Amino acid sequence: MDILENYTSTQIQLEPDYEGEVVATLISSDLNQDNRKAVLYIHGYVDYFFQAHLGKAFNEQDYDFYALDLRKYGRSLLEHQHPNYCKSLSEYYEEISLALRQIYEKSNHDVYLMGHSTGGLITSNYMIEGEEKGLVKGLILNSPFFDFNYGDFQKSLIVFAAKVMAAPFDYAKVSGALSPAYAESIHKDYYGEWDFSLDWKPIEGFPTYFAWILAINEAQQKLLEASIDIPVLVMYSNGSAKYSKYTEEAKNKDTVLNVEDIKRVGAELGPHVSLMEIENAVHDIFLSSKKVRESALKQMFDWLNTTFKNT
Repeated sequence: MDILENYTSTQIQLEPDYEGEVVATLISSDLNQDNRKAVLYIHGYVDYFFQAHLGKAFNEQDYDFYALDLRKYGRSLLEHQHPNYCKSLSEYYEEISLALRQIYEKSNHDVYLMGHSTGGLITSNYMIEGEEKGLVKGLILNSPFFDFNYGDFQKSLIVFAAKVMAAPFDYAKVSGALSPAYAESIHKDYYGEWDFSLDWKPIEGFPTYFAWILAINEAQQKLLEASIDIPVLVMYSNGSAKYSKYTEEAKNKDTVLNVEDIKRVGAELGPHVSLMEIENAVHDIFLSSKKVRESALKQMFDWLNTTFKNT
């Protein structure tokens, strides 16, 4: 059973880390058949898997669907842990490898990796150095977090401050770093249509740890020298904007990241990259308005069918 109807979740016990016991959670659609191509979805920062309609769309297109709640996120967050905290994005490789292995052994078919925002950064790094990257046939990135949404000077100051603060204090943090505009634009109790847990995905976000900022920066730098040799689809909105509070325009733009950064870095990920701009999409493209997300799904499946037509 799972909190989502038509899904089942299984806890994965992981090696203890610097905070003690660690778990991840593998969520699987009850409509899976265990004998066909499969997708493994990785969520973003201040996030967890609740996009049940996305899994249903994959099932209807003859894919099995799985998602991970990474350690210290959503279903996997334990009482003694700092939410969403990490010192390196490579910490997540353990659960991704275990999940990929389990999915492949069950279906013995092609597996595709899909990541949203920070999940897109994690999965891109996994395809550089992950233990089971050889099991992955294709990579789908939904508004991947390829760069901080600041100018070069401000970004350098942020990274410098993070180094100064994180060196003596592992859990040094800042609150209020995230604007509530995006979360308010998608949650049903505010201006959106989606129902998600405000304990696991709070409107104001969780505190941002300086160690996490350094982990993100390190992973982003790795991508500048990357050459991912499988087909990669990079999806992003046609516009981005920053808002300190909700406005109606937040419903048709990426208000978290700069789409120009996504295009710039995404185009250089490897020799088989496809860039896909989605008109009027929000940060999580598949949480956009119905017409926009349906168009995005169609374009994504067209890419999958064309790119892997002989597999």
